[in-house]
Amino acid sequence: MINEKIRNVAIIAHVDHGKTTIVDSLLRQSGTFRENEQVQERVMDSNDLERERGITILAKNTAVKYGDIKINIVDTPGHADFGGEVERVLKMVDGVLLLVDAFEGAMPQTREVLKKSLALNLKPIVVINKIDRPGANPLKVVDQVLELFIELGANDEQLDFPVIYASAKEGIAKMDLNEESSDMKCVFETIIKNIEPPQCDEDGPAQMLVSNIDYDEYVGRIAVGRIERGIIKEGMAVSVCKKDAVKQAKIAKVSVYAGLKKVEVEEAKAGDIVEISGITDINIGETICDLNNPEKIDFVDIDEPTVSMTFSVNNGPFAGKEGSYITSRHIRERLFKELERNVSLRVKETDSPDSFEVSGRGELHLSVLIETMRREGFELLVSRPKVIIKEINGEKCEPIERLVVNVPDDCIGNVIEKLGKRKAEMINMEPAEEGHTKVEFKIPARGLIGYRTEFLTDTKGEGTMNSIFDSYEPFKGDVISRTRGTIVAFEAGKAITYGLYNAQDKGDLFIGPGVDVYEGMIVGLNSRAEDLAVNVCKEKHLTNTRASGSDDALRLVPPIQMSLEKAIEFIQDDELVEVTPKTIRLRKKILNNKDRERAARR
Repeated sequence: MINEKIRNVAIIAHVDHGKTTIVDSLLRQSGTFRENEQVQERVMDSNDLERERGITILAKNTAVKYGDIKINIVDTPGHADFGGEVERVLKMVDGVLLLVDAFEGAMPQTREVLKKSLALNLKPIVVINKIDRPGANPLKVVDQVLELFIELGANDEQLDFPVIYASAKEGIAKMDLNEESSDMKCVFETIIKNIEPPQCDEDGPAQMLVSNIDYDEYVGRIAVGRIERGIIKEGMAVSVCKKDAVKQAKIAKVSVYAGLKKVEVEEAKAGDIVEISGITDINIGETICDLNNPEKIDFVDIDEPTVSMTFSVNNGPFAGKEGSYITSRHIRERLFKELERNVSLRVKETDSPDSFEVSGRGELHLSVLIETMRREGFELLVSRPKVIIKEINGEKCEPIERLVVNVPDDCIGNVIEKLGKRKAEMINMEPAEEGHTKVEFKIPARGLIGYRTEFLTDTKGEGTMNSIFDSYEPFKGDVISRTRGTIVAFEAGKAITYGLYNAQDKGDLFIGPGVDVYEGMIVGLNSRAEDLAVNVCKEKHLTNTRASGSDDALRLVPPIQMSLEKAIEFIQDDELVEVTPKTIRLRKKILNNKDRERAARR
């Protein structure tokens, strides 16, 4: 018996193509909110980091009612670094809404998420979003998407996809560009008509794959997944199929989604997406089964990490002044706790008890983890990101990214030249909107580390760049990285205007007056290639002589503000980023100036 009253669908797209905004519109128009209810924009982006950055980081579930049919919707991240979130939730759904920007067209992550959904034989519905955007060309984008489907080897049924034209921000959608529309009814109707009910057996023994993990302070770990077979009830005794063992457990509560709320139910049937609490040590990829029929479901293969960083205990002079959690035990516990829900992450202990090698899908993936830990009160040191090199058929291979840049025409030569030095290979070039060009490259992941800031400068802040892991290819040789040295504090103390005024002639400063510094701390970027030790705590000595104009206020150039991402991109192999809840500092690995000079001579 199949549950005809349910549809399970995931919304997938490239970053910033409007996934979370369309979920907002669907929730509003399904009557989830009261007429007078105040609801914030991008309501599904629930944590602070998501709201600040304007991107979705974690996959989340919601559900709407359309008539007597319940539509479970999974909102997924669009950034390639959080691809692991998308891969695992695709196991919960029977179809996907593929959102494509009517202006930008198919982008790297569009290809990646579509490839994975086609491989799982999910039914696609294409939504061309932002049709009201200036310069939008929906019909051209539909052709691009069709080409992408053919290129990815879609079967005849998948190629026969319905197309919806929408403006999620305005809350309108239509099947024909020439139609008038004032709502998104056609989205609901297309989902119900084209996406089949879950092919799950209500009458068999219970079985559910855990695709996500939530946490509650009161009930502990919560398993999220779709019931594949049978009925799951409150208080039911079950078997849990782990990697190498089968354990028995008892379900405390069963909840289903209704809009943004979770509703406790006594039982849930096959096909529905549910939350189950009461199983303390449950993990993603494990199967909850009938007590007498433990039968494991295969979990989706998650792409391997491509970048690693070393997280270590802060051993600088200011250690412990700003953070609550500073020991290796605290950092170790937090990293291994993150592994339970972040399936794309890997953590490895090193020869040093104070350091851990953390591997992820990209710089953003790891920097979001660092920023989360910082806000929780952790204090730590992080190293420069390194790509993970593999040996394939006896040959040294490195990860290659597919990079798409959209830049003003007058900057394109500079961008191509810089990327060429970083071993990029151009594979496509076409005009974008008026005055802009879209270029596609294949580039070693190493070549992108530290390039984003340079790219924004070269394109006067008007360029956009997006990349996604493509494949492993033979090692491409040395890549040019930062060409300028740093300005390093010569002694500990408080930065003084006079000392900074003398230092700013040598390059660009990262700090202003009144900032506490220590020996070996990086305070600026030298205009030359070598590092320079400067005393920024130097005060002006008073004398009895006075001269006209000499005592005028010293004018300092405003310092460059280093965000966490900028700092991680900036540092070299002999440097570290010191992260605390209040401050982000750059420093040398060897703090003592004499020791550092000695090490450089070796």
